[in-house]
Amino acid sequence: MNVDGGAGAKTPVEITALEESFRRFAIHGDTRATGRDMNGKNWSKLCKDCGVIDGKSITLTDVDIVFSKVKNKTARTITYSQFKEALAELAGKRFKDKSSEDAAQEVYRMIEGKSPVISGVTKAVASPTVSRLTDTTKFTGSHKERFDETGRGKGKAGRVEMVDKSGYVSGYKHAGSYEKKVSKSPQKPM
Repeated sequence: MNVDGGAGAKTPVEITALEESFRRFAIHGDTRATGRDMNGKNWSKLCKDCGVIDGKSITLTDVDIVFSKVKNKTARTITYSQFKEALAELAGKRFKDKSSEDAAQEVYRMIEGKSPVISGVTKAVASPTVSRLTDTTKFTGSHKERFDETGRGKGKAGRVEMVDKSGYVSGYKHAGSYEKKVSKSPQKPM
């Protein structure tokens, strides 16, 4: 039985580098996004991160105006075809000396293969001061009792004085020895 491309055969759909970048930016920051359409925030981010906005011929305002122009009246997102239309419009402004086809290709090349840049994310700083303050082996006094030998916190046992309910006076050294004495039955001489 030969099923090479017959009815019902699955053929892989080739995704261009431009469409792949569109999808990456479309899902950026939104866990429910499908990657089929892009909102205005991600459109602005794409234009910023890929260098379409140069601050002279194309500004953030131009990008927002083009987005509003290409999207449907009631929609808040643009599809991939509207995305290409918006890029073509921006290309004309960015590369005035080139033909519309060449300008569009130039803008496509700026975007192809790019991913959203994550900046401004807080990273942990490993300074000597912080490591010295958080090294539990150097703790003294009551603070030392809050951690075990490995440096892990004891939780509530390290913060709250636990009540000893053994029945012995605190500090008694032979705790637990009474049961041993009583269990030994004395041998009577006969």
